[in-house]
Amino acid sequence: MVDSDVGFIGLGVMGLPMALNLVRAGTGLVVWNRTAARCEPLRAAGAAVAEDPADVLRRTRVVFLMLADGPAIDSVLGRRTPGFAANVRGRTVVHMGTTSPGYSRGLEADVRAAGGRYAEAPVSGSRGPAESGELIAMLAGEPSAVDAVRPLMPPMCGEVFVCGPVPQALQMKLAVNLYLITMVTGLAEAFHFAQRHGLDGRRLLEVLDAGPMASTVSRAKARKLLDRDFAVQASLVNVLDNNRLIAEAARAARLASPLLDVCHALYGEAVALGHGEADMAAVVRALEARTAAPATAV
Repeated sequence: MVDSDVGFIGLGVMGLPMALNLVRAGTGLVVWNRTAARCEPLRAAGAAVAEDPADVLRRTRVVFLMLADGPAIDSVLGRRTPGFAANVRGRTVVHMGTTSPGYSRGLEADVRAAGGRYAEAPVSGSRGPAESGELIAMLAGEPSAVDAVRPLMPPMCGEVFVCGPVPQALQMKLAVNLYLITMVTGLAEAFHFAQRHGLDGRRLLEVLDAGPMASTVSRAKARKLLDRDFAVQASLVNVLDNNRLIAEAARAARLASPLLDVCHALYGEAVALGHGEADMAAVVRALEARTAAPATAV
C-alpha cells in the first residue's frame, strides 16, 4: 500500500461519513476503527485500512481522531506508554471529538513535549450534516498546527472558525452545545404541552417553521417529535455526556447553569427509562413519564 499524508481513527456515527467525504474529495486516507467492519465502506471508496492505530500514525503526518472520550484517545495514541513519543513525533494530532477542555489542554502538552503538534477541531452538527459535509468546525491550536489542519477541513465542514489557543475550541463547542440542549429540550416540552392540550402537532410545526424561531435544528427535531421518529442523529446518552462536560466546566468556573441542570435531570431520566440510544428528541419520554407519575403529596 502507498502511504498517505492523512489518517482517520474512529468511524462511528459521525466519523464514518466525515472520512468518506475526505476520500471522495481526493484525500489519500489511512483509516482504522476498533470494529473492523466499519472500515469496509472506506476501503471500497479507496482508503487504505491500517492494521492498528500505530500503523495509521506511522504512515501519516496529520491524524484526525473522532473518538468517544479521553480513554479512547489515550489508547489509540499509546499515551503514557513507551510508544507514545514515536507515535506522535513529527505528526499533527487533531482531536475532533468532545472531551473536557482540561483533558485537551493536558493532551496538547504531552503531544508537544513528545515532538508533535496538536489541534482541537470539535464539530457542531449531527449525522445529517456529517453526511452532507456541512458540519461547523471550531479549530484551536498553535498557528503551525492550525495551518496544517485547516486546508484539510472543507470536505467535512461547511464553515471553519479559528478560536485561538487550546482549549478555546472545546470551550466554544460546549457553549454551542449548551444552547442546542436547552433549545431541543424546550421544543420537546412545547410538543408535549401541545399534545396534552389536544392541539394539532402538524399545525404547531407549521407555526414554528413560519416564525422567527425556525432553524435547521428546530425543523429536524420538530419533525421527529411529530412523527415519533427517534432514529438516532445525536443519541440521548451522548447528549447526557455532553451535558455533564458542560456542567463540570460551569462548576469549575463557578457559573450558574440552571437551565442546563434541569436538562441534565431530564436526559438522565430518559436514559434510565431505556432510551439512551434514541435521538435526543426522545427526551420527551422523560416529560411524558413525569406527567404520568402520581402527584407527590405536599
